[in-house]
Amino acid sequence: MTIGDSKYFSENSVPSMPKITLPTVFRLGLFNMGLGLMAVLTLAVINRIMISELAIPASVTAGILAMSQIIAPARVWIGQLSDSKPLFKLHRTGYVRLGAILFGTVIIVAVQIVWQLGLLVRNADGWQWGLETSILTAILGLFFLIYGLSLSTSSTPFTALLVDVSDEDNRSKIVSITWSMLMIGIIIGGITGKVVLDNLQPSNEDVINSETVSKIPIEVLQQPINFLFFFVPLIVVALTIIATWKVEKKYSRYGSRSLFANNSENITISQALKVLTASRQTGIFFLFVIVVNVSLFMQEAVLEPYGGEVFKMSIGETTLLNSYWGMGILVGYGITGFKIIPKIGKKATARLGCLLVAICLILIILAGFTQQQNLLKSALVLFGFATGVTSISSISLMLDLTAAETAGTFIGTWGLAQALSRALATFSGGIVLDVGKSLFSVSVLGYGLVFAAQAIGMIISVAILKYVDVAEFKNNTREAIAQVMQGDLDG
Repeated sequence: MTIGDSKYFSENSVPSMPKITLPTVFRLGLFNMGLGLMAVLTLAVINRIMISELAIPASVTAGILAMSQIIAPARVWIGQLSDSKPLFKLHRTGYVRLGAILFGTVIIVAVQIVWQLGLLVRNADGWQWGLETSILTAILGLFFLIYGLSLSTSSTPFTALLVDVSDEDNRSKIVSITWSMLMIGIIIGGITGKVVLDNLQPSNEDVINSETVSKIPIEVLQQPINFLFFFVPLIVVALTIIATWKVEKKYSRYGSRSLFANNSENITISQALKVLTASRQTGIFFLFVIVVNVSLFMQEAVLEPYGGEVFKMSIGETTLLNSYWGMGILVGYGITGFKIIPKIGKKATARLGCLLVAICLILIILAGFTQQQNLLKSALVLFGFATGVTSISSISLMLDLTAAETAGTFIGTWGLAQALSRALATFSGGIVLDVGKSLFSVSVLGYGLVFAAQAIGMIISVAILKYVDVAEFKNNTREAIAQVMQGDLDG
């Protein structure tokens, strides 16, 4: 059966609720597409500018960007809040829209602080810790902390909404579509970044011999990058409103599924956490998610500088690297959701994906020794495919390990695991790169140390995966929900 079959979207539904239609699923995906656009700004453009053009150390840059993930524990609270406290009379939609408006506003201001930090570096002829530098670094880190909180406010209830509007027979396909839209956003963002930024090349008189200062004047960088960081957030807010328009009111099953939904005043964080921690599987899968995500995303803070330093790519060309990765992910998503998982199962698919990722990371290292851009691009497409296989199978397991009664809380927990691991991945990627550069005089070896660490992490993920047991989780959680409800009834 194909995803386009109308029958696929009309079976096994809650009788009083209509099945979500295929066009609506794609419309929902517009929100994730917007997140993809934002990801390009924060992890492809701003990190390249800070490290390669403004000469801010990779460890400092990675630490600043990682602040957006440090606030991750709030995801559990935000998810539980969306379970229990409707905003503008809806459990999920109000939070999604409010978060989008906030993170769009914050990133516009944050990039202006980046320029001020860059001016200090240029005026000092290189990075130097001082009062002004420390203050601006702290302020920028604070803004990325707020950015992360805003992003959590939006993305956690959105993922819970996907659980609310789906049924077992269409949930994995809905996830495949909406996550594919995320990659489409990354691809579009990469292409847009290349078009806007491709002309940012240092002229002969702009090139300065010292490697510690900007090669392109900040005044030249500001105009096109400010343009991106102003209009893209506006577009993302518009996409968020379109994506969520009347979807929850028409299709959400939360009210009929949740034993707590009609008695929201009694939903407490302690009750939600009791259900959450009822099974040891929650902890096992939490660890799996952390190791997998660290191993997948350590390269995010170093990929564009890798292209610039080792392969001599321009800013526009390195921004486009995410698009090659994204194209591979799209293929991986489609094949995994429709072919691989139905044939060999979710756990086996996740194991396969982890092993493929490890192999592709080795290929990325080997491409660096050739300095051939086409080999790097090919390796990134394959890496994207392997990432797609790993991601879809892991997300499918995640939804199996989510109780519908407290979907927001569980999604917040898995979001916490993902965010903590992304923060650790971003920061550790910068640290390992700095260590690699100090150990090796050849750039490719310094960057290769990051990719090698990722490959080792994927092997560890395979070892953890064998302990994940969905049946055990469901039995434990069912008992915990019954106990919570019995406690409510007993008063």
